[in-house]
This record gives sequence, structure tokens and C-alpha cells, in this order.
Amino acid sequence: MTDSRIPADLPDHIQHYIDGSFVDSVDGDTFDVLDPVTNQTYTTAAAGKKADIDLAVAAAKRAFDEGPWPRMLPRERSRVLHRIADIVESRDARLAELESYDSGLPITQALGQARRAAENFRFFADLIVAQADDAFKVPGKQMNYVNRKPIGVAGLITPWNTPFMLESWKLGPALATGNTVVLKPAEFTPLSASLWAGIFEEAGLPQGVFNLVNGLGEDAGDALVKHPDVPLISFTGESRTGQIIFGNAAPFLKGLSMELGGKSPAVVFADADLEAAVDATIFGVFSLNGERCTAGSRIIVERSIYDEFVERYAAQAKRVKVGYPHDPATEVGALVHPEHYDKVMSYVEIGKSEGRLVAGGGRPEGFEEGNFVAPTVFADVSPDARIFQEEIFGPVVAITPFDSDEEALALANNTKYGLAAYIWTNDLKRAHTFAQSVEAGMVWLNSNNVRDLRTPFGGVKASGLGHEGGYRSIDFYTDQQSVHITLASTPHNPTFGKN
Repeated sequence: MTDSRIPADLPDHIQHYIDGSFVDSVDGDTFDVLDPVTNQTYTTAAAGKKADIDLAVAAAKRAFDEGPWPRMLPRERSRVLHRIADIVESRDARLAELESYDSGLPITQALGQARRAAENFRFFADLIVAQADDAFKVPGKQMNYVNRKPIGVAGLITPWNTPFMLESWKLGPALATGNTVVLKPAEFTPLSASLWAGIFEEAGLPQGVFNLVNGLGEDAGDALVKHPDVPLISFTGESRTGQIIFGNAAPFLKGLSMELGGKSPAVVFADADLEAAVDATIFGVFSLNGERCTAGSRIIVERSIYDEFVERYAAQAKRVKVGYPHDPATEVGALVHPEHYDKVMSYVEIGKSEGRLVAGGGRPEGFEEGNFVAPTVFADVSPDARIFQEEIFGPVVAITPFDSDEEALALANNTKYGLAAYIWTNDLKRAHTFAQSVEAGMVWLNSNNVRDLRTPFGGVKASGLGHEGGYRSIDFYTDQQSVHITLASTPHNPTFGKN
């Protein structure tokens, strides 16, 4: 292994960013950050606790109550967000290099995520200027309009998969609408998040508007959720953690937006374009190392094409290139952390007794250390199998046959999750009927996961609470106040106690 894969100028230590300054934890505590290729510590990060969250929230609240950001015209905030997007775009190669090294994500996919992060800011910069709110008039009697206002300090808790992009997905609308923020990034991947402070300073974001506290979820994340001066929590992560956040936020009646786990079905009918379906379902579960919430990790295939599909799918899965994250030819890199690697490998072992292993099943040849898993395919998986029901979050897929449209729908809906679904058929009527019946927040027909930023993003059942994306994000990060004005010369007032 050569040093060429290690980015230049890696920090020796990653700090919090509170009220415009980089600071260590109040108690001086730190945690180790690992390189997923070797699982060796390459830096340390400040480990935030309640005292650090208190300082960050106080700074954010002061910036909201006294600072200029919430009071700026939308166009003024938009200019800052466009500058942020310009800076992110100009540094996409560096961002991708750090993201790939820290998370194990293949460098070409990390580059795409960096560019998507810039687009998220650009999108909300434009949307906040174009935002129009409802007005209702009763001629000669009353005028009613909606006054939209930022809410306050938004608590943003983000995951370790594609961290920089997913941070932008929350930061963009939270800032565009005039809120101030405290970001708690995932402890596995704090490196790229540490770049936000410099980007925001250069773009002209006022002091205190953006604050960042690193730390464990049970320490920093828990304190942020329970803080009485944080009225909003946006969380992306595991469903179990979402349940804990839901309970901890309940006494404060906080606004919650939670995008949680998934076990999304990809349903392939006999009349589908088989080559396109194989290509898309390979990409849908093995891209981003399989560490994606919308992965189509259950493939449900009509029996008349089932054997051919499994044969072609397994052969192509074996050709997926596993490699070092910094190599542009790599399609699957290293999983993020040894804890997660152990979890994924435990499911691979479970799968060997629950299905027929047709590809992968262990470490790829030539990778004796680090968190590398060969793309793994199980066929003939029973619907009650754990690898069919539980989120693995790695390059592992289960394939199951069906005989009728009704059975396909039952299989698709047969999990506690409901984030995404992918349907492959050339029957237009079937496609739309199935899409309306499947229990999923998002459906792709004859398509991979290509999403318009104007559309709502979110899931049903155990996959989430609420939606973000487009105007739904604007709704979440603002209060909508109804204002009613009497126009009539004599107001219509019921009179009590006049005589």
C-alpha cells in the first residue's frame, strides 16, 4: 500500500466550531477516527458532551435573537448560499479526496456527492427567493395571507454515509429560511464536516449562525435533542435511534423530521427490459458500498425469468470491482468502520443458512485487512428470512421469486420499512397501479435512484417521519402564521352584553 492514497495535510486533531471559533471540548475529551482501509487511527476529534452543546446552542440562539441572519431579505441570504455553492464546487476534488479517505467511499462516487452538495445549496438559494405563500380574499369582507418566519435554532444530526452531501441537504434549507444551526455529524466520519466552517466564513455567513459539535450520539446527539432552546431536530440515521430521538423530543413537543432505515424492494416483472433491470439493480445495491438508505436490497423477480435473472445478476456482481477508495477504477471500496464491517459480515454468515449464495460471501481476494466485503448475492431467499427483513446496509442483496402481481405486492410490502421501491415493467397500467399500492415514500418506475430536488424525500412506516425536499423543506424549517384582515366597513362581530 502506497502513501499516494493518503491525502496531504490531514489534520492531527478535529475540533468543534462554536460561535466563530475552533475549540476543544470543555472536558478535553477526544475520540479516535479510523482509516477504513487499515482501521488504524489517523486523527482524533473533540468529543462533545452536554457542556459543549450548551455553548453551541447559546451561540446559535444569540445569533438568531440578535444577529442579522434571520432579518436579512431572502435575496441577501440567497447570495451567501450561492457563494457557498461556488466554493464547494471549486473544491470538489479536495472534498472528495477527504470524504473517500474518511468513509471508504470510492473516489469517483465521492466526487459526485461533493457536486451534489453544491447543488443542494444552489437549489435552496434559488427556492427561497422564488418562495410564494398563499393569500385568500373574500371580496369586500376579508383578506387572509400567510406570513412565514424562521423558527430558531435547528439541531441537525447527520449519518456517516455520504456525510458531506447529507449535511448540505439539511444545512441548505435550514440556513436559507433564516434559522441558525448546530450540526452534530456522525462520529465515524467527522473529517469532511470540519471543512464547513471555513467555507461558511469565506462565503460571509455571520458569526454564530453555524455551529458544529463532534461527539458520540449518546452524548452530543442526546444533549442536542433534549436542549430546550432547540425547537427543531432533523435526523438521518437508523430507525432505532429515531425512536429514541422521538421519545426524548416528546416532552418539548419539538418539530421532527426523520429519514430512517430502509429495506427497499426492486420488483422485476417478466416484461421488463432485463438488461436495464440487471444494470440498475446492481448499481442500486452496490453503489456507495451498499451503505445507502434507498438501496434496493430485496430484488423480487417474476418466476418465468427468475433463473435467467439470477444467473446474469450473479455473474455481473462478480465483475464489480472492489478496490482501494482512492482508485478511480474502484466501484466498491471499504466499509466505513470495523464495527459496521462486523455487522455486515454477520449478516453474510446468516445469509448462508437462509439462501443460496451465488456471488461473494466474504472478503474479496487480495484484501486481507480493512473493511472490504465482496459484493454478495443470495438467491431463493424466504420472505421471513432475516436477510430479507432486516437492514444490512452493505453490499449484500437477497433475491426472491414471485408468481403473480398480488404476490409481488405482498412481498414488496412485507417489511417494517417503507422508504423506496423500484418497479421494472413495460406495462403502463401495472406500473402505476403497483406504484400506488406499494408502501414506500418514493417509487422509481423503470429507473434507478435519480431524484428531482423539488420532490418530497421521506418514507413511511419505520422509514421515517415527515418529508423534506423542495417546499417541504421550507415548510419544516419555518413557522407559517396566518394573518386575517377585515376589509368590510362594518366588521362582522357577534355582539355579547350590549344591552
